[in-house]
Amino acid sequence: MKSLVRLSAILGLVGSALIGSFSTENLRALALTEDQVFQKLRSVPVFTVTDAQGSPLVASVPQGQGQNQNQAVSVAGVFISQRDAQSFVERLKAESPELGRTVQVVPVSLGEVYQLDRENQNKPQGLDFAFIPVQQQVQSAQALMTQSGQQAQQFQGTPLFVAKGGEDQGYLTIQQNGQQVIPFFFEKEQLQGLVDRFKQQQPNMASTVKVEAVTLEGVIQTLQSSNNEQLNNIVLVPSRESLEYIRGLSASQGSQQAPAAPQRPQQ
Repeated sequence: MKSLVRLSAILGLVGSALIGSFSTENLRALALTEDQVFQKLRSVPVFTVTDAQGSPLVASVPQGQGQNQNQAVSVAGVFISQRDAQSFVERLKAESPELGRTVQVVPVSLGEVYQLDRENQNKPQGLDFAFIPVQQQVQSAQALMTQSGQQAQQFQGTPLFVAKGGEDQGYLTIQQNGQQVIPFFFEKEQLQGLVDRFKQQQPNMASTVKVEAVTLEGVIQTLQSSNNEQLNNIVLVPSRESLEYIRGLSASQGSQQAPAAPQRPQQ
């Protein structure tokens, strides 16, 4: 668990960080390299369901149109919440006991999932990954869309929450290890706590602060393609639930090594 255990320090850093100002540059410099994207994502624990051999549980999803409509792609679910992943396993045990007895929830790094996804791109038998967000956070993102006057539509994707404010609606930053970073939260409640602190420290700017929801999928795509050096300042902050789970795993397993990244099942 070495690579995941140290993630538990992130929440403490954010909780004690000094709140900075608003970054006035737009997030649009050269795009990050694949390794830089990996390093940025590796601090986020996510959860897969694997079989007894450690291969991810996959679903066969139809793809294509016309003559190719019978083609299918293998998709593995990546849960943002360990509780959601465990609930899925419990349902599987009830609906298909024989299969349910062989599966387990395994924590992996989002960076590892990103690497494996890149390796599988354009492969005929490649494995795709689908993020499964926390529904409460999806509802929070939907509510923000409604509050901002956007037409009623379902929020599509895995929500991340970020704050903007000031005259130019720049991104809210925090001071972390002597550097200004832009935190993107998987949990709206965590961001709200940071916003409340900022409003107490800067009451004259309180009315300008807005919380927005973006998608994890969109942020990853931006990291890969957008030319803006501010991308280096983005920090993804996992939910308290994820970090508490990793802390507990650390306490129970000591210095055991982290589980391997999910691999494509053997044919």
